[in-house]
Amino acid sequence: MISAGDFRNGITIEIDNGVWQIIDFQHVKPGKGAAFVRTKIKNVKSGAVLERTFRPTEKLPTAHIERKDMQFLYSDGDLFHFMDVENYEQIALNPINIGDSLKFVKENEMVKIISHNGSVFGVEPPLFVELEITETEPGFRGDTSNNATKPAVVETGATVYVPLFVEIGNKIKIDTRTGDYLSRA
Repeated sequence: MISAGDFRNGITIEIDNGVWQIIDFQHVKPGKGAAFVRTKIKNVKSGAVLERTFRPTEKLPTAHIERKDMQFLYSDGDLFHFMDVENYEQIALNPINIGDSLKFVKENEMVKIISHNGSVFGVEPPLFVELEITETEPGFRGDTSNNATKPAVVETGATVYVPLFVEIGNKIKIDTRTGDYLSRA
């Protein structure tokens, strides 16, 4: 249990049978009346964001979120298959749990499986990946005004905007949180 007066960013709590993460909080002491804690919370399963206020003495149960390293094996269209590298146990997840978090992840790469009370609700890809460009338009010599970019398709099928000098066959480094090109690998 945690009291609302002890809230910090990133803490996960259970409210109304849901798991919520505190994104932002503010202790407010008005001139008249009792103090309160204004928060912005995000549902970790659905992604919904709410603003809610609590009394500083209000106690809420903390939610334990488990992150486990697993290897992404393959996708067979309907399911995504992962393996625990410690005991070789395999699990299959449907696309609803994953969303588009694997659009920059190749087969056999390590990811984090996120669960609460044994129920998997998400996948965290590595922060940075190196992928090969499989399709892009050629850049034109002299066309370098204002950091011009062009779309390029990487080996996983995702589209990334890259500088004009990047060509087919180049390996690039991508930030998976934003989908931005970082550098050539």
